[in-house]
Amino acid sequence: MSEKEKKKDAIEDLPGVGAATAEKLRESGYTTLMSLAVASPGELTEASGVSEAVARKIINTARSRLDMGFESGLDLLKKRESVVRISTGSKAFDALLGGGIETGAITEMYGAYGSGKTSIGHQLAVNVQLSKDKGGAEGIALWIDSEGTLRPEFIQRIAKASGLDPEEALKNFKGARAFNSDHQMLMIEKIDELITNGAPIKLVIVDSLMSHFRSEFSGRGQLADRQQKLNRHLHELLKLAHTHSVAVYITNQVMAKPDMFFGDPTEAVGGHVLHHASTYRCYLRRGKKGSRVAKLVDAPALPDGECIFMVTDDGIKDL
Repeated sequence: MSEKEKKKDAIEDLPGVGAATAEKLRESGYTTLMSLAVASPGELTEASGVSEAVARKIINTARSRLDMGFESGLDLLKKRESVVRISTGSKAFDALLGGGIETGAITEMYGAYGSGKTSIGHQLAVNVQLSKDKGGAEGIALWIDSEGTLRPEFIQRIAKASGLDPEEALKNFKGARAFNSDHQMLMIEKIDELITNGAPIKLVIVDSLMSHFRSEFSGRGQLADRQQKLNRHLHELLKLAHTHSVAVYITNQVMAKPDMFFGDPTEAVGGHVLHHASTYRCYLRRGKKGSRVAKLVDAPALPDGECIFMVTDDGIKDL
């Protein structure tokens, strides 16, 4: 870029942003115009100490420089062509999802224990490293583990079955254990910094999203506080997915609806806040003879449907 373009993209060149304010913003993860453009005035005020009026001016200027107004359908379609889909390992499952787990979106899988949610996560952590023509995204996965279910030896076996070097596959993977909901949310905020510093992260896995929220907030008296905190967490994930074109895969727990007398009483936890935030939602359950059934519950432009897949020692396979 020319010096003029660099200056235009520098956050110091925004109105109300001096050297000290720019340093505070960078320390809080606001390193680009895009990160400022998608922020809220309250977030910038908390991060840098500027007034809300100055924060709004910074955000509006960043948006105007990035030309974030309305776009024609043709322009939006062209942007959609850059979306990458990561294979689940099953052709039937990929077809159900329109090609695989999509970048720039949140994909939620919910189901009872043993339904295959975590196994799919392990498979995706390997497949994201593959070339795009083989169903990958040529990047690495970052796994936030809230239930202690991450198994690197399973990743090794899947990598070997996929034709990858098992040791290299583990090197191109990052995992961390979250011990409470605040820790989990802090990790999401740190991902932006890792990507800005050059880490080729293309997939973020949260397994499971609701585990800590359910244990820390109990009873109807704390439900509103839980949902407000969960909503903030989900918006950080959405911003991460859209800003950096990252695929976000979350697993979710279920509960039984006591007032349902006919049909399957299984319902995902998290309420409408979580259900509306997820771009794609799939319900997983056990099938016959060790198989698993995936039912597409919600998708922006795909019909409802089901598919059958297998969880094997080598990962996710077609029946």
